[in-house]
Amino acid sequence: MYQTTIKKSVELVGIGLHKGSPVKLRLEPLESNSGIVFYRSDVDVSIPLVPDNVVDTKMATVIGKNGHVISTIEHLLSAVYAYGIDNLRIIVDADEVPVMDGSSASFCMLLDEAELVEQDVPKRVMVIKKEIEVREGDKYVKLSPAKDLKYDFTIKFPHPVIKTQEYVLEFTKESYKQEIARARTFGFLHEVQYLRSKGLALGGSLENAIVLDEKKILNLEGLRFDDEFVRHKILDAIGDMSLVGMNFIGNYEALAGSHDLNHKLTLALLESSENYEVVELVGAKTAEFEKAYA
Repeated sequence: MYQTTIKKSVELVGIGLHKGSPVKLRLEPLESNSGIVFYRSDVDVSIPLVPDNVVDTKMATVIGKNGHVISTIEHLLSAVYAYGIDNLRIIVDADEVPVMDGSSASFCMLLDEAELVEQDVPKRVMVIKKEIEVREGDKYVKLSPAKDLKYDFTIKFPHPVIKTQEYVLEFTKESYKQEIARARTFGFLHEVQYLRSKGLALGGSLENAIVLDEKKILNLEGLRFDDEFVRHKILDAIGDMSLVGMNFIGNYEALAGSHDLNHKLTLALLESSENYEVVELVGAKTAEFEKAYA
């Protein structure tokens, strides 16, 4: 099994969640062993996708370099990771990735348009060797060794529509596209009002998020899944965990996980080479992993 990039460059324009201004997004192929690299064309700054470049995790995963940032990268990265793409240049002309409809479905369609192409270097994956957990009070995120890739997420909200939800994704590219990609981000009306008072979430609307008041959902079309909230948390987690630099084999588990806890988990994982093994997928080793990205 070999590393992949996209066959051709593709682009789209969407609204930025926080500034509310149009953002142009362009995806370009990169050569083998390049990894995922962000580039801000408006300030001529490249930001490689590595945990050390994460500068904020309060409301989204934000990377930065030399004082320049790119926010809300996790939805796009979730799709990139799910497609098994190893090398890609992501170009934006502003400080955030467009939010689209609040899910990763638009990015999946963009990648389908770009098509994937194999390169001439074997694909590398990270095999989890030890259990690693990051805990804050009752909340935790955890990685554990396994022969496949699974995301098990539980959320608990004191809201009559959400309550407690759990979802287990047995990961394949197809299961991701069918079960996760369309799940939208969500927020509460009082939070949106507060953020806007601070000059944030100016692009947020019922077109790109599920919004709830104290009792109900405000979106007239309702939910795409009964448990859309927890499915979106898995979407986020997949994007956040892509910062380890390659696809991994192991199980991810979370209770009330967050961007911040996911970031701390990537740092804890990479802290010691005893936690993982990087394997080149050659010969018999490719069989199981190929199934996930068919």
